[in-house]
Amino acid sequence: MHSYDATITWTRGDQAFADNRYSRGHRWTFDGGAEVPASSSPFVVPVPMSVAANVDPEEALVAATSSCHMLFFLNFAAKRGFVIDSYTDRASGIMEKNAEGKIAMTRITLRPQIVFGGERRPTQEEIDRMHHDSHEQCFIANSLKSEIVLEPVK
Repeated sequence: MHSYDATITWTRGDQAFADNRYSRGHRWTFDGGAEVPASSSPFVVPVPMSVAANVDPEEALVAATSSCHMLFFLNFAAKRGFVIDSYTDRASGIMEKNAEGKIAMTRITLRPQIVFGGERRPTQEEIDRMHHDSHEQCFIANSLKSEIVLEPVK
């Protein structure tokens, strides 16, 4: 078992609060020292109460899912003797009402575009297998109820 920790900090400052027009801007601090400016999504809470330039939880969920898949894919490729020069994923998530009528991230689509280097190149079947294995092993995907769709860019 492993524990993963983050500290989320928000302060009111001199803003009013009871009128519900306070800033949702806050900070995520991770155990390694990285700090990320965060906010509610401007689609959920309008600007200026949200900070559009900051990362919102919905974006972070999509990014975490993509990152997890990518890290497993890179690992499987390296173990099979393939060289990857670059991996870019323009991932997206859809938030809507789910089957229970609750607003949820119902679908995350990963669109990895991978550039292989080196002399040994994988077949499409090997690439598909590495994507399948990556999805099966991804801790984030295994934790979500959302549908996760893979649309590799070829």
